[in-house]
Amino acid sequence: MEKQNLKELIKQGFAAMKAGSKVAEEATSEIQNDVKNEELKNALQQGNEQSKVWAQRIDQGLEEAGGNADQDNEILKAHYQVSKKIRQQAADDNTRDLGIIASGQMSLHYWIAAFGTQASYAAAVGLAQAQQAMQACLDEAKQADEKYTQIAKSILGA
Repeated sequence: MEKQNLKELIKQGFAAMKAGSKVAEEATSEIQNDVKNEELKNALQQGNEQSKVWAQRIDQGLEEAGGNADQDNEILKAHYQVSKKIRQQAADDNTRDLGIIASGQMSLHYWIAAFGTQASYAAAVGLAQAQQAMQACLDEAKQADEKYTQIAKSILGA
């Protein structure tokens, strides 16, 4: 594969991730209003702050790759709609919180895949800063995923 073709794919990936960051920011603000579990509220707040850092890194990667951000992210838009439905249909607070965790982890797994892919591709074409930034995001997303797993276990054990 030609490096230029891969760079184009990287630009598209960063543009989709940038659009996804906007969807995630909107969703997180809304979801925080529905959470009852204090530990989960705190985790969501931390996640919201972390996602701002991720958005900055994505912007930097997009800039390093020479791309623009004229793209939608239909995957995260659809996921957001599913998350709304899960919250609306929850029978009680614990079920709603567990649904928020499940939905959040699905979203995190999207980000884990996106960050890992972009890190690998950036390394292949010599975009060292983008590779390092996406690797940092990947590591942080994995930690957040584990934190949500622990909160879910705590809720289930209550």
